Amino acid sequence: MKTILLVPTGEGVGLNSACLGLIYALECQGLKAGFLKPFSQDSSAEIDRSTALFRHLSNSTTVEPIGYTRLIQLINAGENDELLEQAVHLHRQISKEHDLIIVEGLVPNARDSFAGEMNAALAQALDAHVIIVSNADIGNAEHSAEKVETQLRNFGGASCPRTAGVLFMRTRGLPEECAQIPVTMDPSLRLDKESQKFAEAIQKTHPHIGSAQLPIIAMVPFSNTLSVPRVSDLSAQIQAAWINKGEAAQRRVLHNSLISANIQYELDKFVAGELIISSSDRVDVLLASSIASSQGIPLAGLVLTEHHAPNALVLDFCQASIKNGLPILYTPLSAFETAQKLASLSNEIPIDDTERAEQVTRFVSSHLNLAMLAPLLNGDFQARLSPSAFRHELVQKSIAAKKRIILPEGDEPRTIQAAAICQARGIAQCILLAKPEAVLEVAKARNIELPQDLEIVDPDLIIDQYVQSMVEMRKGKLTEAQAKEQLQDTVVLGTMMLALDQVDGLVSGAVHTTANTVRPAFQLIKTAPEYSLVSSIFFMLLPDEVYVYGDCAINPDPDAAQLAEIAIQSADSAKAFGIDPRIAMISYSTGSSGTGADVDKVREATEIARQRRPDLLIDGPLQYDAASVESVGRSKAPDSQVAGRANVFIFPDLNTGNTTYKAVQRAANVVSVGPMLQGLNKPVNDLSRGALVDDIVFTIALTAIQAEQQASR
Repeated sequence: MKTILLVPTGEGVGLNSACLGLIYALECQGLKAGFLKPFSQDSSAEIDRSTALFRHLSNSTTVEPIGYTRLIQLINAGENDELLEQAVHLHRQISKEHDLIIVEGLVPNARDSFAGEMNAALAQALDAHVIIVSNADIGNAEHSAEKVETQLRNFGGASCPRTAGVLFMRTRGLPEECAQIPVTMDPSLRLDKESQKFAEAIQKTHPHIGSAQLPIIAMVPFSNTLSVPRVSDLSAQIQAAWINKGEAAQRRVLHNSLISANIQYELDKFVAGELIISSSDRVDVLLASSIASSQGIPLAGLVLTEHHAPNALVLDFCQASIKNGLPILYTPLSAFETAQKLASLSNEIPIDDTERAEQVTRFVSSHLNLAMLAPLLNGDFQARLSPSAFRHELVQKSIAAKKRIILPEGDEPRTIQAAAICQARGIAQCILLAKPEAVLEVAKARNIELPQDLEIVDPDLIIDQYVQSMVEMRKGKLTEAQAKEQLQDTVVLGTMMLALDQVDGLVSGAVHTTANTVRPAFQLIKTAPEYSLVSSIFFMLLPDEVYVYGDCAINPDPDAAQLAEIAIQSADSAKAFGIDPRIAMISYSTGSSGTGADVDKVREATEIARQRRPDLLIDGPLQYDAASVESVGRSKAPDSQVAGRANVFIFPDLNTGNTTYKAVQRAANVVSVGPMLQGLNKPVNDLSRGALVDDIVFTIALTAIQAEQQASR
């Protein structure tokens, strides 16, 4: 079992972010990395922050650290060996299920002078390789190196065989463009040239740092965007009470503005992400904040200081902003004291700020150069497609595909933000079908930066181009007047653009129903020549592996031949996304143990699929537990090559499939990507109306990859 211990040079270096980023990067390489924090240094917290964040982000299990009180008791009693034995026990509890373990070391601080010595003992007890984690300043290489050197002495200096490298976090002095936020791990963001230049500067005084023996594994830029708190994180820091909590858990503070002058000279501060700080007797500031919120400008929040909270009559004038979710706080501190306390707010990620934790994890992982750890990582690991690896491959394959994707819901805020992300990262060339002025208004209100090459097409200007073509495609079913009327629907218009090869794929459904998205595709795109129906799959991102579920969205009660076709479509889709398909035809019975029309249908479908595609590994009927649990599979179907190992699950009808996917998704807190439609001549994909921005990004990527597949046939 390989173990890597991350040892910080001090407080505030981003140790937890480094651990999470390294685990994510390893996951994207197909390595199952566990996490262990052996010792807690927080005497007041009931839940350890690092451990809780790991559990959420990885959807994986670990163990609770030894509490701070117990840690101090054993150290004071001279029972260091007992302490280390307990740490080894925790390590062994999680080592059996992982390829390697990432361990978070103790943080040296004024209170815990034992941290350096204990980290060295821990490395020895766990037989761990050590990565030093420190912050850096490009303009002061010598000072950055001295902090690393101080920590290295605890391990016998640079010649210690345990030291594997240095990870520089929160690096200052880099250009702002170095701090882009990726939607998944993006190695193109790595600062290899900057790291090499910094290493050369360091080696003038410390020649071993940055050498082959102690390489710089990454130089992670400081990011203002990723260091911003939510408004909900501020109240305790400034002794504030809530007047209106609103969207305090979602809104982030990009900047603070202390309003002291006449309001007419301060209006430029009322922008997206701004926290307005003002004396509570400034009714004009409260009203200006309300007007800005009513105009769609998402201020971070409003902090009213000193004197007393505004009276009810004043707040009545601000109901529009309150309904729009504007967080409003009151603190008895002065405006100046409030600003001072906010300036000293910790950069550490709160336990419940999972959105920020996910972004930081992707950000850090993108800057890691795992090639520097090759001597350490090389070994016999069983590669698998983890959820992290799936998302990573999804984005990378879509970037390589370079496809044009039409988004008919072009003025919908989540869609605009997703399109901007995809365009900026090269995931796809996105086309927003909407009035340009509407898109610009939404982007301005939500502080979305639109890439220059993002296409916005006004549907009213192009409808007439498609009327005749639509009439010809639906010959005998539509008149020109009817076609023109239907083309007012942007989904229909976008589908026509796809049918005429002007775009490569279509994504809709953020505000439209599945029927609204799929019906035009059935009428204009139609099924591929080798298929007789359209079906769907979900990619279920379980903690250890990605499963494919089909059909969970389209066909209510397929017959045996249709079920066989769904299995074949799903297997081909799985292959396209890096999954080696082992297909289980699901039923309430395994093998020949049951009878009845429903199980007979599954049995017949299995035989049809085998005949049509003898290259596929397929078995059925199988009960779900026999298909997915190795011990049950061996017991119920000992001769099956699929039982207990299945990763593609074909359900006998829509009722079973839809119910199962939603039960697994909700009960196990599993991320599901889809539904992805399959069997059409050209890719069209539907979104959930509750889709998050990341969901839309990944669906656009899916669609681009489908388009590339179909083009290469």
